[in-house]
Amino acid sequence: MPSSPFLRRTFLKQAAAAPFFLPNLFSAPPSSTLRLASFGADGMAFATLHGIATHKKVKLICAAEVDSTRLADLKAKYPEARIYEDWRVMLAKERKNLDIACVGTPDHMHAPMAMSAMRQGLHVYLQKPLCHDLYETRRVTEFARKKKLVTQMGIQIHSAAEYRTAVALIQGGAIGKVKEVHAWSGKKWGDTAPVPQQSDPVPPGLNWDQWLGVSAARPYIKDYYHPGNWRKRIDFGTATFGDMGCHIYDPVFEALKLTAPLSVRSEGPAPGPDNWAINAVIHYTFPGTEYSAGKTINVTWYDGDERPPREILELIAGNRVPGTGSIFVGEKGVMLLPHIAAPVLLPQAQYRDFPMPKVEPADHYHQFVEAVLGNGKTSTPFDYSGALTEAVLLGPVATRFPKTTLEWNARKLKFTNSPEANAHVRRRYRSGWSVKGLS
Repeated sequence: MPSSPFLRRTFLKQAAAAPFFLPNLFSAPPSSTLRLASFGADGMAFATLHGIATHKKVKLICAAEVDSTRLADLKAKYPEARIYEDWRVMLAKERKNLDIACVGTPDHMHAPMAMSAMRQGLHVYLQKPLCHDLYETRRVTEFARKKKLVTQMGIQIHSAAEYRTAVALIQGGAIGKVKEVHAWSGKKWGDTAPVPQQSDPVPPGLNWDQWLGVSAARPYIKDYYHPGNWRKRIDFGTATFGDMGCHIYDPVFEALKLTAPLSVRSEGPAPGPDNWAINAVIHYTFPGTEYSAGKTINVTWYDGDERPPREILELIAGNRVPGTGSIFVGEKGVMLLPHIAAPVLLPQAQYRDFPMPKVEPADHYHQFVEAVLGNGKTSTPFDYSGALTEAVLLGPVATRFPKTTLEWNARKLKFTNSPEANAHVRRRYRSGWSVKGLS
């Protein structure tokens, strides 16, 4: 049940001492059932908790959900799970009863929830993008590494046979060393209109203050933020790129063994003060690797109605341009990778009898559980997915400065040629919502 006023008052009195940041006092032996807490209970949060809890050695203990109208699936599948409205109260009360946690909320709450769970010693499965901003991503990654926690980012297609095959083809030299990559998504997580000047009644069952979390207070506007449009809003989402970039750049990053980019440049429109733009075109320059053709390699992102230039699309002539996907241009050939489908090697006549690698899919959720139990490792730990997310999150920052090449120093977590861009590396949490390690 949602937390009572008494529990909330008790929590607030205890908050200064932050008891929920104490290390977890229980350490499950490999043969035990892992006890799971979920941040969020519906939509992607439910898909995540259910994907993990279907493992025979996992039991869902509790979930935090700010909207009581979105609990039907959880109550039906997991009637014994305890439900909290305030995730901080959940951690404070359940800290001795948990081993692992998953986070499937809007982007702006990823870091506060994941960091708080990890500070209790919990292993964490965190949906993409890892965090809302660059600073959060770096801190969460460093903390997980320092504490040697098992982590996994929710880019489930990383473990699918299609993407694993694409990685094997590139690293096996099927198209030769890669000269450039173009990636895109037809989604339009942006809004060119200003925020409506209105305030609507908060619907029954929704704790609006809890939904806002670390972000600044503002009026509730029906259907504008919750539940479906928050990705368009700068304070809560990370635009189309933040939504899809972690998926689409993932096989690019993995196949080429990319590191931090050297620079990023946006050729598309700038966002407004509150909402992201659409139709982005973002150019990245990465250091070259053993799988690239030069000392640097260019990777370009397009979204909305934008697509790669004609000369690139002509390389996949005879194949439909998918709504989301990528094109790897190599010295010997081309690979088209639709999202989500098997990679296609081109020209077809050249690759008609090419032996495709045999790759088995993996269960991304259960892989996390098995790693916690001591059986193998996760494939997208924060040490991998943190760097991927940082690269992706440079894109939305770059859109604020159209037609400006921003030079990036990943070690210092700063742009070397734009103090204005550095102002968007880190956001400030609102009063009363500080989180140790992030604030």
